[in-house]
Amino acid sequence: MDCYRRRHVAVLVTAIQLERLRRRRDSRRRFWVHPVIAQRQERGQFWALYQNLRAHEDQFFGYMRMSIPSFDELLGLLESRLMHQDTFMRDSIPPVERLVITLRYLGTGQSLASLHYAFLVGKSTASMIIRETCVAIWDALHAAVMAQPHKEQWKEIADVFQKTCQFPNCAGAIDGKHIRIKKPVRSGSQYYNYKKYFSFVLFAMCDANYSFRYIDVGSYGSRSDSAVFAHSEFGKMLQDKALDLPEHTTLPGTTSPAMPFVFVGDETFALGENLMRPYSSRGLSLARRVFNYRLTRARRIVECAFGILANKWRFLHTPIHLKLETAISTVKAACVLHNFVRARDGYNFDDSLTHSLQSHRPSVVRGHRQGAAVREQFTAYFMSPHGALPWQLEAI
Repeated sequence: MDCYRRRHVAVLVTAIQLERLRRRRDSRRRFWVHPVIAQRQERGQFWALYQNLRAHEDQFFGYMRMSIPSFDELLGLLESRLMHQDTFMRDSIPPVERLVITLRYLGTGQSLASLHYAFLVGKSTASMIIRETCVAIWDALHAAVMAQPHKEQWKEIADVFQKTCQFPNCAGAIDGKHIRIKKPVRSGSQYYNYKKYFSFVLFAMCDANYSFRYIDVGSYGSRSDSAVFAHSEFGKMLQDKALDLPEHTTLPGTTSPAMPFVFVGDETFALGENLMRPYSSRGLSLARRVFNYRLTRARRIVECAFGILANKWRFLHTPIHLKLETAISTVKAACVLHNFVRARDGYNFDDSLTHSLQSHRPSVVRGHRQGAAVREQFTAYFMSPHGALPWQLEAI
């Protein structure tokens, strides 16, 4: 009996080894360059379309999601970073083609398989191009288009909030959004959010011109907005008074008291001296309902900014099927491209009306007394002759 079992085990081991050898043999590369991919420069989408698109500016904008001058400026900033050496085996993919492939992915959310057949590059090559180009875009642009404002710039931001949203001393609007992804390897439930899918968080602060002034990308989807904010560099700098905000100043039409500059967010954030959130919705007085309305007018700016971002860079409308590090890089690149393109090409406000980025679930967080006192002063001001809006009572 033991002899029979030994023979049976030996046969099984031999069969397993043979199967492994067969799979290894079948997986060997049959071509150094596949015949289809070898025709990239004759039939690939970039080589077939690029020059024709440059002759038609409207079509170029629809394909690249930016104007020809903006594209050329961006390419000039990235060219040296994306240059690869040719080898005796094959020519490298030029920087302009790498940028086009990446912009096409960001603008449409096509799968790697779709990019493979459209541009005639390998799937792994397409993934590598997207990763390297997005890192290069972030490195080249973020210091210029997302620099931390200084004291005078904070005042300019607040002036625009006052003119467009009628919320004085507002230095920015903050919010966090879920970016849907495939489950990261060995991540457990860290990225599994309350909406029952995997995501990481894009936390952002934007000005009244719908431009992002600060972003934090990659926090666990299971975290709340308040936790992401508290652990972000921006949250720590606000807590430590290191943002170079202007000194307290009186609100328009008043002589006292001097009020701090504040950021506005939803109820998921903790109330603070420099952070305003709405009152709880239960048992609100008329004055508090007016405050919530006025705060919402300012806070909606960041919602519109997310809408513009997602509707221009439409890969955010679908789950990102890339490695986690690459997915984070694509979101960071899209945010700086958002600022870069807006500053040069403007935007279509209709793009901001809807988007697919999901908000966090509200959570109960406590504020402190100083923040409550500042909020009460804003509430009183919005009901005063100097601060009231003619339509605010009808709007609430």
